[in-house]
Amino acid sequence: MDRFQNTGQPDWDWWGRVWPTPGATLRRLGLRHGDRVAEIGSGNGYFALPAARIADPATVYAVDVDGSLLAELDAFAADQGIGNVTTVEGDARALPDLLPEPVDFALLANAFHGIEDRAAFVEAVAAALTVDGRFAVVNWRDSPREETTIDGEPRGPPTALRLSPEATRRAVEDASALRLAQEADLPPYHYGLVFER
Repeated sequence: MDRFQNTGQPDWDWWGRVWPTPGATLRRLGLRHGDRVAEIGSGNGYFALPAARIADPATVYAVDVDGSLLAELDAFAADQGIGNVTTVEGDARALPDLLPEPVDFALLANAFHGIEDRAAFVEAVAAALTVDGRFAVVNWRDSPREETTIDGEPRGPPTALRLSPEATRRAVEDASALRLAQEADLPPYHYGLVFER
């Protein structure tokens, strides 16, 4: 099975132009105080750290295949005095085995388009959720890449990899018992879908 098709890890300044308030985005997607969270493909923590502040004292499991990014996340969490982030190095297709407990909220931001075996991935996420858990997918809209510019430069994944909200919904619902509960427009170029049982 091929690994995730990585389309690049932007720096925090770049993320800030897309999501200047990541915590507000997470709240809009339904993240709540006390939710146990798994952020899949967390990188160095642009969403994991605000998720930890919202969910505190519950644990945020930051899952990524890149140990160097997780080391950066550990350092950022320590510098900011955030003690409820646990970094987990591993492949998300084994998510139930990677986590020590089921989670209430799983987040995948900017990555669903690059997963080759989406059915296996979604099955793993669903198996890692609590009975009433939610799975939030944030993705680039299926606009041509040349139309999604930041600082005048086309950004985001290649046009051919982008998925419409409907294609994302079908992929998740066809692979699991999860059903769409909420759709959010996340300007300027993203959408968020929240699934639950």
